[in-house]
Amino acid sequence: MAEAKPQDGVQIDLISGEQMDGLTSMEKIRNILDGVRDGKIVVLEEGLSPDEESRLIEVTMTEISPDEFNGIEIETYPRSETSDTSFLDRLMGTQSTKKLTVIGPANQIETLHKDENVISALVTRK
Repeated sequence: MAEAKPQDGVQIDLISGEQMDGLTSMEKIRNILDGVRDGKIVVLEEGLSPDEESRLIEVTMTEISPDEFNGIEIETYPRSETSDTSFLDRLMGTQSTKKLTVIGPANQIETLHKDENVISALVTRK
């Protein structure tokens, strides 16, 4: 079987909420970090819970090494508060985890601009 030729560019993995639903928190974190360590930009359709996001940062900090892995850059774009929340969720102040999250290698992704409608990022090759 022929070996794939290296591509000139950056790979972006767009991961659906359905794919992440069946995974435990640690499986989600491991999948994300494995992708980012391989130099990929990971985009999550539904994002992570605040606890999962904290745990992702915690695990990332333990894996940083100067010669191998520089860490991650993470930006989250929350969806409209009225779009997917029930009346009860709004009344109780429950935040939905449904949000777009972009995660990439810290040495390849730089956030240029973020507001309530747009995340602009500069992605470079290593």
